[in-house]
Amino acid sequence: MKRIITFAIIGLLFAACGQKPEEKTEDTSATTPAERIYPVKVQKLEKTIIERTTEYSANLEPLEKLFVAPANPGKITKILVEVGDFVKKGQLLIQMDKNQLEQAKIQLKNLEKEYQRMKDLLETESISQQQYDQVESQYEVTKSNIEFLEENTSITASFDGVITAKYFEDGEVFNGSPNTQAGKAAIVTLEQISVLKATLNVSEQYFNKLSNGQEVQLYSNVYPDEVFSGKIMNIFPTIDPLTRSFNIEVKVPNYNQQLRPGMFARLSIVIEKAETIVVPAISVLQQEGTNNRYVFINKNGTAKRVNVQLGKRFDDKLEIISDEIKSGQQLIVAGQAVLMDNDKVEVKN
Repeated sequence: MKRIITFAIIGLLFAACGQKPEEKTEDTSATTPAERIYPVKVQKLEKTIIERTTEYSANLEPLEKLFVAPANPGKITKILVEVGDFVKKGQLLIQMDKNQLEQAKIQLKNLEKEYQRMKDLLETESISQQQYDQVESQYEVTKSNIEFLEENTSITASFDGVITAKYFEDGEVFNGSPNTQAGKAAIVTLEQISVLKATLNVSEQYFNKLSNGQEVQLYSNVYPDEVFSGKIMNIFPTIDPLTRSFNIEVKVPNYNQQLRPGMFARLSIVIEKAETIVVPAISVLQQEGTNNRYVFINKNGTAKRVNVQLGKRFDDKLEIISDEIKSGQQLIVAGQAVLMDNDKVEVKN
């Protein structure tokens, strides 16, 4: 029995001595993962011609506005129009008292006889040239006075337009005193509204970029879906040294009379045409907490961040300005929101 136990112990010792020590294996779980590649969509950059514009606001005015009144005070016999009436050039508007005119006509008849008599006497040398000249001069003055009285007794419209104000009634006396907001005397006000105008105050930097006849686009809040056209009709020749600006007048056809004097309008004028790069607005990102704008360019599979300045907006597109932006580059237009500078990208258009 002792012999069996001894042999068993010896066997165990031999087994222990014959076992090889356990080899250490390399831990590969801590190796660096493969660099991430972001899928993106790109668009080739190309230059396009755009119109650079400047915008102004103004109140519309009638092309012509006349405070209608006689040159001399007098009694108003009849006013033949009311506010809102459309009138034609030459149409009778106001009839003043005719007493002065009738008296002048009677005087002219008497002078005509005297003038003819003096003419006959001059031919027979019965009077001097000086006597004749005096009568002739009086005759001509009276004729001129009658023409003046006729114009100021029967007052007509100087142009096609609309009556926008009436200040007197029939039978009242017009005394010639200022009675309008403009500080002028008037019985009625006549305005031309088939053509309107707007006066704009423009920066001096655009003085050599504007010309008479140049197109102008006009927008009104009353008609938000319509664009009206006008033209520059007058460029004032001097610059205001205090404001460094000058005035221009824009003529706006208004044949359907949608627009009215006093309406507020916005006017857009093309200053110049330029070649530039326009991109989708969604491709332009803004740095958080700042007003800095930037885009990403795909450069051989690497996203390169480029800071840009914004120019004009065209609906869903933006003009971008940067010395680093060139035609032919690939602008990243999708997937750029998660990118950082120098990230690896793969185009998945």
